[in-house]
Amino acid sequence: MTQLKRTPLFDVYGQYGAKTIDFGGWELPVQFSGIKEEHEAVRTKAGLFDVSHMGEITVKGKEALAFLQRTVTNDVSKLASSKAQYAAICYEDGGTVDDIIIYKKAEEDYLLVVNAANVDKDFEWLMKFAGDYEVSLQNISAEIAQLALQGPLAEEVLQKLTENTDLKEIKFFSFIDGVKVCGINTLVSRTGYTGEDGFEIYCPAENAALIWQEILKSDLVKPIGLGARDTLRFEAGLPLYGQELSATITPIEAGIGFAVKCDKEADFNGKEVLKQQKTEGAPRKLIGIEMIDRGIPRHGYPVYINDELIGEVTTGTQSPTLKKNVGYALIQSEYAALDEVVTVEIRGKKLQAKIVPTPFYKRPRKQ
Repeated sequence: MTQLKRTPLFDVYGQYGAKTIDFGGWELPVQFSGIKEEHEAVRTKAGLFDVSHMGEITVKGKEALAFLQRTVTNDVSKLASSKAQYAAICYEDGGTVDDIIIYKKAEEDYLLVVNAANVDKDFEWLMKFAGDYEVSLQNISAEIAQLALQGPLAEEVLQKLTENTDLKEIKFFSFIDGVKVCGINTLVSRTGYTGEDGFEIYCPAENAALIWQEILKSDLVKPIGLGARDTLRFEAGLPLYGQELSATITPIEAGIGFAVKCDKEADFNGKEVLKQQKTEGAPRKLIGIEMIDRGIPRHGYPVYINDELIGEVTTGTQSPTLKKNVGYALIQSEYAALDEVVTVEIRGKKLQAKIVPTPFYKRPRKQ
């Protein structure tokens, strides 16, 4: 039996009541106090996530920008220092290798944050092209821990533990490197995977437990597991690789066409296919469904119109915020009109659902 990987925080999970599961080869907490309670905490106060299983790859050198322009879908030339950018890496047929975040630390110094299950695959894929450029790539995932503090009170909580930075200076999809959190040098970005305000904190692996424990001393914060992480990102319409995105699903089909810039000069894998899908429409479209009949749409369930199979559910659940059974489904584009009634096969029964606007949740604007 293969030994599951563990993050630097594994030894402290038990102090907070964690129930762990195998998640893509990692032993990670699915919940601490309960999924609904944790979900509510992030929507109303603040929640702390261990996301140290995510991967980090550095891209440095004189031709770092040219290399990234060749290998990712977004236009990295538009990225200023201390800013972050969402992008995809694609195969020649437009299928998705991974969706990533790029942090520009300096002119020739970038940090890529990639999905945990894809670290080795992504690194090998990028290395295939690195030989054509004056660039150095390094997988530093084992050295870095990543914590995410998310929720409307995240700034208030983190500011009390931060010595040298006014966190209000860090705008959405920006970051500051060298922020002292609990006396430790960290990179803090205003990013997240929940639909709420919040921060992602990158620190040396050996310091993660100290920061985790100090943050959780606040009565405003709960530790959050994978279960609530999934319901939060789902409500906010944030894709999960392996469900909304995969080697057989393009970024355009998955609804992240904003991260695909076909007008940039550089060629990148899948550019022609993605350009065609952007201009002429993709064959499939990711849509939201709300169940009319009783039942929860789950990943992989078939979706029909009449008796014609038109696609399948990518993610579905009972939304803790909406208290409704909802899901995302990838279906043939010609059937993707709002209010269209479809059927979802749930445990051998075909149950009715209607196509509804997405995302299911948007953060309330501050007054």
